[in-house]
Amino acid sequence: MAPKTVRKLLADTLEDLSEQDLQKFRHQLVDRRGEPRVRLMRVEGKDFLVLTDVLVSTFTEKGAVSVAVEVLRDIDCNQDAERLEEEVAKQSSGSSDAARASCGANDGSGKAEGGCSEKHFVDQHKCQLISRVSNVGPILDELLEKNVIQQEAYDKIRALATSQEKMRELFSTSLKASETCKDIFYKILKKNEPYLVDDLQRQ
Repeated sequence: MAPKTVRKLLADTLEDLSEQDLQKFRHQLVDRRGEPRVRLMRVEGKDFLVLTDVLVSTFTEKGAVSVAVEVLRDIDCNQDAERLEEEVAKQSSGSSDAARASCGANDGSGKAEGGCSEKHFVDQHKCQLISRVSNVGPILDELLEKNVIQQEAYDKIRALATSQEKMRELFSTSLKASETCKDIFYKILKKNEPYLVDDLQRQ
């Protein structure tokens, strides 16, 4: 059996939603703060197939998955979000082209160079990042600017007393959202903690 495309996986996920949850999905998609924005007229009253087309055409296939997962979590469809992530990851690992696109070819992936690592750099070195990242302020500023964290979470993390507490809170909330969030965090980390990232990559 041929592997399902990302578009097909998205469509299947949206098709499985109840009409009430699909309506919530439409409105949350329109209300999300990140760019590019989706206008209400493009999705209001539309079925799961049209919604899939809007997601892919607006965010590209890879971005569409991240946005769909984000919106599903926002409307408390967490099981659907997890299943979509798992299915996409499974299809990607089974296709060399998809795997190459999702890790080795993308400098911001945080994966090991020369091939795909099972775990993202951010997950692989979680404990050391929590204990060793000291320049948390500028990292949080950029994560807020790129909509990885929202203002409420930003204020909460900034109010914590130590760098370790701030990093631990960041890992337990915003960095669990998607691979895209981890990719962005990895790029910001390389910029603000280059020596730490180099040291961890050599381990």
